[in-house]
Amino acid sequence: MKKFLLIVTAVAVLAVVLYFGFLSTATYSEGVRSGELIKVSHKGMVFKTWEGEISQGISGAQIFAFSILDSEKEVITSLKEMEGQYVQVTYHERYRTFPWWGDTHYFITAVKKVNSPFKVK
Repeated sequence: MKKFLLIVTAVAVLAVVLYFGFLSTATYSEGVRSGELIKVSHKGMVFKTWEGEISQGISGAQIFAFSILDSEKEVITSLKEMEGQYVQVTYHERYRTFPWWGDTHYFITAVKKVNSPFKVK
C-alpha cells in the first residue's frame, strides 16, 4: 500500500511540474502590434504587475491590453518614456498566465517608436 501511494504521489507531482513547466515556457503566438501607447501602470494588491494599453484605432475603440514581465526592465523604462507616442511592440501570447506575471496573456518583449500613419504631412 505504501508503494502504491508513493507512486501515485510521484506521478501527481510530476504532472504538476510538467504542467507549470509547459505554461511558463510555451507560447501560443508571437507578433507585432502598433498604435498609440495610452497607458503603462504598475498595479495590483497582492502581486504588483506591469500592465499597459495601446489604442489601435482612431476613436480608441480597438484597445490592445498587454502585460510586461518584471524581468523586462529595459522595456518597462522605454514604455514609460514613450507614453502618448505611436509605438510598435513585439509580444508573445501565452496559453495561460500566473497572477504574479500579469492580467493578460500578451507579454511585451520589445518596443520601438515608429511614425504614426495618421499624421498629415
